Amino acid sequence: MGSSLERLFSRQIVDGPDPVGPTVQSVSRSRRQKAAFVVLAAVLAVVGAVAGAYYFAMRPETLRIAVGPQNSDDVRVVQALTQAFARDHNSVRLRPVLTDGALGSATALADGKADLAVIRGDLEVPKNAQAVAVLRKNVAVLWVPAKPKSASKAKKAAAKISKIAQLDGKRIGIIGRTQANVNLLKVVLQQYGVDPAKVDIVQFSTSEVAEAIKDQKVDAFLAAGPVNSKITADAIAASIREGGAPTFLPIDSAEAIAQNHPMYEAAEIPAGVFGGAPARPEDEVKTISFAHHIVARKGLPDPTVSAFTRQLFAIRQTVMNEFPLAAKIETPDTDKDAAIPVHPGAAAYVDGEEKTFLDRYSDYIWWSLMGASALGSIGAWFAGYLRKDERTNNSWLRERLLDMIAMARKSDSTDELDAMQAEADNILRDTLTCFENGAIEEGTLTAFNIALEQFHNAVADRKALLALAPQSPPRANVQLLAGSGL
Repeated sequence: MGSSLERLFSRQIVDGPDPVGPTVQSVSRSRRQKAAFVVLAAVLAVVGAVAGAYYFAMRPETLRIAVGPQNSDDVRVVQALTQAFARDHNSVRLRPVLTDGALGSATALADGKADLAVIRGDLEVPKNAQAVAVLRKNVAVLWVPAKPKSASKAKKAAAKISKIAQLDGKRIGIIGRTQANVNLLKVVLQQYGVDPAKVDIVQFSTSEVAEAIKDQKVDAFLAAGPVNSKITADAIAASIREGGAPTFLPIDSAEAIAQNHPMYEAAEIPAGVFGGAPARPEDEVKTISFAHHIVARKGLPDPTVSAFTRQLFAIRQTVMNEFPLAAKIETPDTDKDAAIPVHPGAAAYVDGEEKTFLDRYSDYIWWSLMGASALGSIGAWFAGYLRKDERTNNSWLRERLLDMIAMARKSDSTDELDAMQAEADNILRDTLTCFENGAIEEGTLTAFNIALEQFHNAVADRKALLALAPQSPPRANVQLLAGSGL
């Protein structure tokens, strides 16, 4: 279409240079270049927007995870996960926030100082906490140490404790300094009708167990931790060294406790899990268990939690080789009546409903395209509205050119024709400017070219006719001849 317009505009009067053709070519070329630059700019803008959105969506995100106390197994597991995530350049990274224990970690999450936290399921769970994974399950181990060899005969003859109900009025030692283990013991004692207020509860560190047994400071011990906990195993080993094989106290009412306290579950301690000959314990022992959970802040985006959960279970095997306790990591309970509600992001991973990048952002992309289309339409309408006066003026100029065709065919003066030619050149200049600005389309320009060609033909024909017409004699000569009487 552009080349045909150039050919049409290049057809001008034959007796002179063609000023129109090169001008039209220049205008057309300039317009094409401008359009190309506009298209290129739009493409670059779209590519830049998509690249920027992809970068912000996929850039690594660091989550703060509260865990404690320092040097605990939980801290070691979290540190191993942190190093593995960083080494594999995962999209989610971890930054440990050390606390004084599970209670401190729960407080940090509730106060917004952490995005994730390792908490005990039998403690008060923050209202903004949602489960992501089960870091490990713990069991309660109750045992009565044998009397040390150095004990007096009177003390050795004391009634042997074989049931939890017999702990009434006794002295019970708890391994570890956390108050949560004290609360656990009280739950067990109350289930068997033992008033915790009538029991003397003393907390020991692992290093103090042997001395407590030797000096007969306690009648029974309670330890809470994983089945293969080194702390529990060391405490039982110390009991054996000082007095011989201990007596394990079963929690036969474990299921009843679980019914009354949903944070606990009925469990069993496998026979021989603590080693030795004979095996310790010799038979399975009923007990209760509770979990250490990795929980996330409720407002944490679902895609972020899904990515973290996916990374956690994908890398568990690698971390397990370095730190066997990581093998205890399990998926959370996704039931609606779970003690700790699951985070939607973790549930999406567990249920296989995790959304891809396009699934998450397809609506935004679609609405963005619709918005860009709407803005483009509005912009085109607004630009057309701003050029309304220019189009109106151009229409008037075209009508003026058509009127000049009729005037040129009746004109008797070459000077008048030259003046109209000059006016036509100005009309041409204004029309080309309108075309370059986008005020008129190529179809309108074609119609104008036809009118312009007809005008030039009319001027050329009229000039040729005037050149062939005889010249009228001067008026002065006529008067002179009349005066002479000839």
